[in-house]
Amino acid sequence: MISLNAEMLSGLNYYIFNVLFLVVFSYACYRAPWRLLKVNSALQHLCFGASVALVLLWSIKTQIFAGISIHLIGMTALSLVLGWDLAIVCAGIALALITFASAGSWTNFAANGVITIILPVTVSVIISRLVDRKLPKNFFIYLFVCGFFCAGLSAFLIGMSVSVTLWINDIYPWVKIQREIITIIVLTIFPEGLLNGILLSAIMVFYPDWIRSFDAKAYIDDQ
Repeated sequence: MISLNAEMLSGLNYYIFNVLFLVVFSYACYRAPWRLLKVNSALQHLCFGASVALVLLWSIKTQIFAGISIHLIGMTALSLVLGWDLAIVCAGIALALITFASAGSWTNFAANGVITIILPVTVSVIISRLVDRKLPKNFFIYLFVCGFFCAGLSAFLIGMSVSVTLWINDIYPWVKIQREIITIIVLTIFPEGLLNGILLSAIMVFYPDWIRSFDAKAYIDDQ
């Protein structure tokens, strides 16, 4: 998805993003099941592997405009597997590693954290809970709504959030954003949905116990 990779933010917006990311990331660290993580080696490997996978995935990117790059994020699958808290913690670590390794701009670290991590993780968790409470316990409903649809929606919301941020900070005029950037956003919805959907379907079939929000007994055994 679209992310910022140059020093574009300043003033009030810069401090808002920093405070918001610090508060939410700290709360995620507070909520994370550290005791379980300490004794569960499988969960440790899952978290470590997820962080490494995100670093590799986010490294595959292309710059579309000055200071703006586009890449897949994979946050929907990660949030459904690890849950809201661990997903934010692992993704935050991955973002710090890739920013350090690529000599990227730390000025936009919090903004990228809020837009590309906290936003899609929160949206994915909310939708998965709504699906669990409101829709029938069906394997394909969970897969297509929580996987494909949710990932596509998250990609759209991330892109629009970046667009609004660019516009508010007078980095690009809205006409340019509407004609060029939003067009690219629309084109990223399907690949993001496909990536997360494929990952989630494979995990649901072979390792359903990995998904914190998925009840294999209700969605598979009882059908």
